Amino acid sequence: MSKDSKKQEGLRKAALRYHQFPRPGKISVVPTKSTVTQEDLSLAYTPGVAQPCLEIAKDPSLARKYTDKGNLVAVLSNGTAVLGLGNIGALAGKPVMEGKGVLFKRFADIDVFDIEVNSEDPEEVIRTARNIAPTFGGINLEDIKAPECFYIEETLKKELDIPVFHDDQHGTAIISGAALINAVELAGKKLSEVKLVMSGAGAAGIACANFYISLGVNPKNLLMVDSRGVLWKGRGDEERNPYKKKFFRKTTARTLSDAIKGADVFCGVSKADLLKTEDVRLMADKPIIFAMANPDPEIRYELAKEARPDAIVATGRSDYPNQVNNVLGFPFIFRGALDVEATSINEEMKLAAAKALANLAREEVPDSVKRAYDDMSLAFGPDYIIPKPFDYRVLVWTASAVAEAAIKSGVARKHIDIEAYREALREKVDWSREFMRNIYIMSRKEPKRIVFPEGEHPKIIWAASEIVQEGYAKPILLAKSKPALLERFETLHHDPQGIEIVEPKNWPYRQDYIRGYYQLRQRKGKTLSGAALSLKNYFYFGTMMVKSGHADAMVAGVSVNYPDVLRPALKIIGAGRGHKFVAGMYMVQHERKNYFFADAAVIINPSAEQMAEIALMAIEELERMRIEPRVAMLSFSNFGSVRCPETEKVRKAVEMVKAARSDIPVDGPVQPDVALDQDKVEAYYPFADIHRRPNLLIFPNLDAGQISLRLIRKLSPAHTLGPIMIGFDKPIHLLPRDAEVSNIVNLAALASVDAQKIVEGVRV
Repeated sequence: MSKDSKKQEGLRKAALRYHQFPRPGKISVVPTKSTVTQEDLSLAYTPGVAQPCLEIAKDPSLARKYTDKGNLVAVLSNGTAVLGLGNIGALAGKPVMEGKGVLFKRFADIDVFDIEVNSEDPEEVIRTARNIAPTFGGINLEDIKAPECFYIEETLKKELDIPVFHDDQHGTAIISGAALINAVELAGKKLSEVKLVMSGAGAAGIACANFYISLGVNPKNLLMVDSRGVLWKGRGDEERNPYKKKFFRKTTARTLSDAIKGADVFCGVSKADLLKTEDVRLMADKPIIFAMANPDPEIRYELAKEARPDAIVATGRSDYPNQVNNVLGFPFIFRGALDVEATSINEEMKLAAAKALANLAREEVPDSVKRAYDDMSLAFGPDYIIPKPFDYRVLVWTASAVAEAAIKSGVARKHIDIEAYREALREKVDWSREFMRNIYIMSRKEPKRIVFPEGEHPKIIWAASEIVQEGYAKPILLAKSKPALLERFETLHHDPQGIEIVEPKNWPYRQDYIRGYYQLRQRKGKTLSGAALSLKNYFYFGTMMVKSGHADAMVAGVSVNYPDVLRPALKIIGAGRGHKFVAGMYMVQHERKNYFFADAAVIINPSAEQMAEIALMAIEELERMRIEPRVAMLSFSNFGSVRCPETEKVRKAVEMVKAARSDIPVDGPVQPDVALDQDKVEAYYPFADIHRRPNLLIFPNLDAGQISLRLIRKLSPAHTLGPIMIGFDKPIHLLPRDAEVSNIVNLAALASVDAQKIVEGVRV
């Protein structure tokens, strides 16, 4: 067996295992409401379910309020044109339709039922769609052969008041259209002037050609080629085909080779290896080649680039640059359409989607996307003309553009504030935005100077760029060589404007820092020469910048362990006035609810006094974030059910916190599951001062805090931010090693706000 055959066999087995285990298929139905008690069931079904039924009977629009209709799409197919497999039938196409459902859910949080219609009769498909339409907010037609697909979609769009969208046609058209906008610009050409050859006259080919004309391509400059050659006037009865007839031209070209001579653009949705290298050499300067046949393109990427190094090439494959992938379109187009309750997906919405994708490709590529594709050089250019499918910003840009176009074109039942909608979408893809919203607003009011000792690290460079763009703070990056760091900015395609770069060895206050550090540590064994040696360490140097007032805060730790940052911070900054130590607090988001865990970073086994102090410092920090603290002091027992030194410690800590802050709800010792179950608290512990769900959880020791934090990260879809350091005299925040760029940005914004709240070293 050849190496390639072994690879294919391995893929076959892996794919079958993936679809079979741990349970067959790729999708399931998951309840969104509690169904634990008898009362739950009485509300979910009989007799409670009668109430929404009666309301919907009176007002059908309420179905979107009381059911999943507004977030439910049908992926409907008869399996007559399954991508790369042909007419394999409805049942054999089911894995593809399930896969489509997975993509809808993964990229846009849209629920899907896949509907396989066992008929090749277009009237049967139409009848099925018409009859099930009340269930859905939209219908995605999939893998239906031409020309029946045109008739089915056109009929359903006329008869139904929900969006109907044939992705094989319009998805490919929209994504390749976005790529075409950018490719033409990069080639220094104009859409209205390019000569374009369209290879393929099926559903995708005709849809692409029509869409390119909508974008600005001159119909006279477009030649279409099918399996019999160029569509030329006089070729035969086919000219009466209602979908093809507009593309027949008066031309002497008869073959693809004839048509391609002098062409600026080749777009293929036909079959593998159709375009030859000798044909590519005949194209105009800086040709644009979209070889989108799947699974193998009309010409391999390497061959196209070898024949024409000046070409901009796109394919449907993920192993080459510029993948034209429909997943960039349909989830986000439906998201926008559903959210404004659109009655259809019209041309204006499709154009808006394409232009949004084209514009997004010109933006800086997030670090997380670069790392996902193992390519830190991703930037707008010939090898990057459309965004990557895993770019989380696609949801925000595309869905909002589609929603806005639906409203402006008059097909939206629901009018929304587009700016507020964009922010809601950002929160959907970035879990921290909802929590951070007030922090962002406060940080922008008076951005503070944040020093980053690891200024040469790629993540810090990206984070600093984003911080400046958003106006959260004024970054200071430490570096051995300013010219070398500026060169790195250029390599990573970032703009250093607004970012201060400091070379510690040439810093004019360096000797002052050495003497200052020596005075701090001279009675703890530090010599003047030892102080000079310590200040060569950028974490010590950055901390001295904060101590001396040349920076307002420090954020560090992306490349080292906690002690490497914490040790100099404790030696130089130390605990703030009124505090005896520092601690670490994590923000945890679980099921859209925010919790704070403290201490989960520093104090190994706190005393009762230290536990109380940790709680008080955490309360202050939440109040600075404008969050109302509700405190549970955790233990393995509830309110004295077990009396031992461990529970007695927690009880004493509760008393101390209550004495210091009688205005704050706080209680314990309490088990975490009890503290977070308000029904159980009311039933068994009505005396407890935790009548609302606590959001600040104080752990009895570092073991409990760290174990809980790591378990919830591993066993649930929870997100964490931190540690947020509390108790320092000036803001010092530690980054988890290999922290995401978003975490760095968030902690910098938080540090900026912390610095605003300090006046002459006293927290207010």
